[in-house]
Amino acid sequence: MEKQIKRIAVFTSGGDAPGMNAAIRAVVRTASYHDLHVYGVFRGYEGMIDGDFKRLERKDVANIIHRGGTILKTARSERFMSATGRKAAFESLTAFDIDACIAIGGNGTFTGAKVFSEEHNIPFIGIPGTIDNDLFGTDFTIGFDTAVNTAIEAVDRIRDTADSHNRLFFIEVMGRHAGYIALHTAIGSGAESVLIPEVDMDLDRLTELLLKNARRRKLFSLVIVAEGNKIGSTQEIARIIKERIENFDIRYAIIGHLQRGGAPNSLDRVLASRLGYAAVEGLMKGEQNVMAGIINDHVVFTSLSDAISKEKPLENDLVKMAEILAM
Repeated sequence: MEKQIKRIAVFTSGGDAPGMNAAIRAVVRTASYHDLHVYGVFRGYEGMIDGDFKRLERKDVANIIHRGGTILKTARSERFMSATGRKAAFESLTAFDIDACIAIGGNGTFTGAKVFSEEHNIPFIGIPGTIDNDLFGTDFTIGFDTAVNTAIEAVDRIRDTADSHNRLFFIEVMGRHAGYIALHTAIGSGAESVLIPEVDMDLDRLTELLLKNARRRKLFSLVIVAEGNKIGSTQEIARIIKERIENFDIRYAIIGHLQRGGAPNSLDRVLASRLGYAAVEGLMKGEQNVMAGIINDHVVFTSLSDAISKEKPLENDLVKMAEILAM
């Protein structure tokens, strides 16, 4: 017989993403509607080990849907990687009579949740909160769209300078293992090329592409670089291209953590609200050790094991389109 869910712990872990607060709000208010108690865990798994819990009422999540970051804070926990640390976390959950957990985060967060649940039989539902959009089982992750919009706004500003000075700019965006931010930013900003981890691109091909643009009297160019691209660092790429094409005025810019911050846009607020609601409803229906996601605009549940182990394929049509539109 399924254990009745009465008390839920919710926490954010790993890198912050715009929309996490909207997800927390949805969890608390949906639980409140069903007369469930919600405890916020501060600083992710670190706070769970330390017993840093707080009962969250509807009023505690008022006026947070528009805020970036996370009111529950976040941290990476080396202690949780050990069996001793996870045992301490379980004891904290037991002390607060927690029946189930909702984890908002990415691959590392869900990996920890899977191991912890298997060891201590605590039901978990994950909510995909990561700007990288790299989790299998959902079309979009919370924070991705806002991060892309932030990157495009920055590229648009750099474009003005590139155009004014006839410069070639290499612009680095986040994406250590996945190129979703870079690809969408390149398409949305009209960049001439994009370097992402999933697609092979060597310096010879990139050099020829840039020379081709020059022959077409295109006086400035923008190249979007995912930090995890296969060629190397953005600074190194710019240096090598400068050696190969001496008459180019080359600069590089790294947008960095600007992409993580700021208020979530409307898409991320709605996405986070839908997934927070779905997580609570899912727990009440007996779902456990799954991630709530959106596929073709419908809520789906994917096992945590699949969410963290299966590769989310990049759309080849988007890659082809980016190349065609850049010509």
